[in-house]
Amino acid sequence: MKEYIVKSSLSLLILALISAHVYKLYLSHKDAPIVYNPTDVNPELVDASLHNISKNHKIAVFELINQNGKTITQKTYENKIYVADFFFTSCPTICPVMTNNMVKIQKEFLDDDEVMLLSLSVTPDVDSIPRLKAYAKRHGVIDSKWNITTGNKKHIYELARKSYFAVTDEGDGGLQDFIHTSNFILIDKDKQIRGIYDGIEDEDILRLIEDIKTLRSL
Repeated sequence: MKEYIVKSSLSLLILALISAHVYKLYLSHKDAPIVYNPTDVNPELVDASLHNISKNHKIAVFELINQNGKTITQKTYENKIYVADFFFTSCPTICPVMTNNMVKIQKEFLDDDEVMLLSLSVTPDVDSIPRLKAYAKRHGVIDSKWNITTGNKKHIYELARKSYFAVTDEGDGGLQDFIHTSNFILIDKDKQIRGIYDGIEDEDILRLIEDIKTLRSL
């Protein structure tokens, strides 16, 4: 009889622990940032060719060059949560604020290898590797954590408009095309958009940091 009571108690304890774990998972998923597809985003941010897509949107493959002259691709961010933004090194207005806020995110997740940052220059013809290197050094960029990149202008602009939904204006990435946005985009390990934030607003940066932490707990 005593053995039966012990076994029953043990079974109940295991069941309670499993239930608590399942409930914790439910709460974490319940509060997790949603997955953004084109139909979930302000239509002005989405290329017209994508307006009717409601599922399975992922960041397209990319090839960029970072501050050390290293080729950066999706492989670099495989199984990573990361924040992307679009900037240029000579920007005198919003970019310095954005960069300072990216520095805050870098510091917050300094010891977390699963969280990274990606900055893409919108003036890649001007932002050479030496300029990016100097910019990175000036702002305390940690190479293993944060890639400051340049590359083909048409490629970068197509990523901004069709993958990251970072800008409202249309264009072809040509000589006269220019984008300027303060948006930070949160990408999960499955290459999905999980949030779009104003990179110059303190409240949005705090919300972004909390959303990263939530994704890390899933």
